[in-house]
Amino acid sequence: MKRKNIGYALLAGSVLFGFTVATGAYAADTSLCMACHGVAENETAPNIAGMSAKYIAGSLKKFKENKRPCDSGMCGMAAELSDEDMDDLGQQFAAEKFVRAEQAFDAALAEKGKAIHVKNCEKCHSENGSKADDNSGILAGQKMAYLRSQLDFVLSGQRTVHKKMKPRIERLSKDEIEAVINYYGSLR
Repeated sequence: MKRKNIGYALLAGSVLFGFTVATGAYAADTSLCMACHGVAENETAPNIAGMSAKYIAGSLKKFKENKRPCDSGMCGMAAELSDEDMDDLGQQFAAEKFVRAEQAFDAALAEKGKAIHVKNCEKCHSENGSKADDNSGILAGQKMAYLRSQLDFVLSGQRTVHKKMKPRIERLSKDEIEAVINYYGSLR
């Protein structure tokens, strides 16, 4: 049932996006983005409200240039945006409040994940992954399915990250990665 809802949300977002571009009515507006990023059931689209404007605009530019994996059609949508649109969207989302996902997690894994985060991630993803800055997004309370997919992209070489981050991720076992994901998912 969830897949069906996700499909409808993606279809609705695509139709709205296509209609606004076709009619010339498009202006950088977060309401189109929220068709995916505001849908709790869409586990693969991250919550992006409250992230740094520079981080959001930079991510959109990477999608536009096909330098970041494009599940759910992000590259096609970003291709229609000007640099000004991307900057405007970044500013709009940065002004909003990040909403942490309500999700099931394994408490024992989350406890293990906390120690792994402190040792390997806290330096860049500070405040337990809650702080947004120009180089990193918010991890605390992020959708766990999204985190899994992005870490898979990093490990497979499909998504580039800071040169210091990839070796840290590669040193972790699958169980340790799952523990860190559960830790971030546990933060409300």
